[in-house]
Amino acid sequence: MPQATLDGVPVDAATYRWMRPLAVFVIGFVVIAAFQTHPAPGAHGRHLAVSLALVVFAAGTVAIVRFQRAPTKAQLPLLIVVVLSAAALVGLQPNGPGFLGVFPAVSAAALRLPAPFGAAVVGIAGAAMAVAWASGGHHPVSGVVFNEVGVVAFYLIATFARRLREANQQAQQLIIELEQTRAAQAQAAALGERQRLAREMHDVLAHSLSGLVLNLEGARLLAERGEAGPKVADAIDRAHQLAKTGLEEARSAIGMLRDDALPGPRRLAELAAEFEGDTGVACTFAVTGAEREVGSDGRLTLYRVAQEGLTNIRKHTCADRVEVRLAYETAGARLTIEDFQTGKERPPPGGGTGYGLTGMRERAELLGGKLTAGPTTQGFRVELWVPG
Repeated sequence: MPQATLDGVPVDAATYRWMRPLAVFVIGFVVIAAFQTHPAPGAHGRHLAVSLALVVFAAGTVAIVRFQRAPTKAQLPLLIVVVLSAAALVGLQPNGPGFLGVFPAVSAAALRLPAPFGAAVVGIAGAAMAVAWASGGHHPVSGVVFNEVGVVAFYLIATFARRLREANQQAQQLIIELEQTRAAQAQAAALGERQRLAREMHDVLAHSLSGLVLNLEGARLLAERGEAGPKVADAIDRAHQLAKTGLEEARSAIGMLRDDALPGPRRLAELAAEFEGDTGVACTFAVTGAEREVGSDGRLTLYRVAQEGLTNIRKHTCADRVEVRLAYETAGARLTIEDFQTGKERPPPGGGTGYGLTGMRERAELLGGKLTAGPTTQGFRVELWVPG
């Protein structure tokens, strides 16, 4: 349920739970005691003035409790009227309990109004009560001072209660915001993990299945030509090996193996040789620079980007040769996968989703690296840089 506010300041219901009994007690006590004090309420002269002051005080105090969330511009004059009516009772009945009528108004001013307006109500109450005591008869100065101090003290206690209430509300709000932040972090972590698994599965399956399809297609063409000999057996063997490798890597990704057990740059030469064996396209791998540590995530990213780059070449190009180059630099490592074509047109896209390049870029950005991909004068180049 939304928090009630007063002039933009949160207001809690607990504040008013003790304001109501206080107001009821003060009204009851003042009214009863007023009828037992001289001059008592009546219809003529001073008695009528007491009656009017008593009615205004009681109605004003009820309104204070009733209109708890009214704006300052409505509450300020109401509180002043109640204070003045209580002061009038003090002046009309010097020995009566009218001075008690100031306390609900002073409490409400401290709890509800901005500090300058609350202080104004207290100042008016102090001045009105002093005038009332002075006009109502002979009272010791110490008694008047005691009552003035009591009004101010009551206001300060209510102000302290307001500050405590606001501090509690701020603490509760901070707790709520903290819980929301934790929930958002958990949701972001879950989303990041799902994206990571999606990239892993895409890279694993795209590489393995594309090679598998290529070899099975070759075997099918050989069978259609009636060349069901060693070439068909070799194609089927390669397809079987690709399926077995893909299954193992899929199990590794799903099983959430430790990062150190995942593939890295040291398997790039094997990846290039596998590509050449599957496609018959020459694929060379070269390493330059002194090997440096790029972290488990960096090692996996280098391998997956090389894997995805070769998969795209297999599916979308008619390359004559492919080069895979890994350069260890001062601040990181740079991987380049480039295909070269001579006098061949690039085939049309194979109807893929384009998730491969997106996944590669996501991997690079998560590490603070960068991935660029685009055509060259002789083919297509994918370049990845990861920090070390």
